[in-house]
Amino acid sequence: MPPKKRGSKRKVNSGERVENDADSPPAPKVGRKTKTPSPAESSSEKSTEQHCRWLMKSEPESRFENGIDVKFGIEDLKALPNQTGCWDGVRNYQARNFMRQMKEGQSAFFYHSNCKEPGIAGLMEIVKEAYVDHTQFDKKDVHFDASSKPDNPKWSMVDVQYQRMTKRFLPLAELKKYHLQHRANGGPLKDMALFTRARLSVQPLTTEEFDFVLSLEDQEPL
Repeated sequence: MPPKKRGSKRKVNSGERVENDADSPPAPKVGRKTKTPSPAESSSEKSTEQHCRWLMKSEPESRFENGIDVKFGIEDLKALPNQTGCWDGVRNYQARNFMRQMKEGQSAFFYHSNCKEPGIAGLMEIVKEAYVDHTQFDKKDVHFDASSKPDNPKWSMVDVQYQRMTKRFLPLAELKKYHLQHRANGGPLKDMALFTRARLSVQPLTTEEFDFVLSLEDQEPL
């Protein structure tokens, strides 16, 4: 998202400050105590697998870190110039690696996380592929990383552009019901990362998963 904005910057708990997702039902709440995988661990996992659809989490409700509100919902993205912003602040290697796989023109769900009713609020498009996340060098930013150096930056971001709201909000609770049904009887959401890798704030989706979830907007809530 365009440098800055997002609360100030896409303070979306942009990717990772959302890693301790309160949404994710099962998994124990590990929050910031969760061990961040090393670059080697993260890059080795499905390193050759390429994805073309995504789910990206952000916090639509106010939450302050070091006096800065990291709130950034889909309406905040929509309000930016050209409805475009940089998806900064991701501080998890796996999520970062997924962003580095993103290609211009690919679609992503904007997922409201760590809020009263988490779920999918709309769609956005990747409009700029991965480049250096400037917030890692900004000492005043909540995502400053003293271990990252300009000549060898650790963190990347992409630019995303608002496309539209989903015809209806798709809550996590409903998606979980489908996931459980599909896990028991077979179906596109049986292995959905939202439930199998729930703590990740940037998640890959198969085309089948993406299409099924999108089709729910035209159906009555489960």
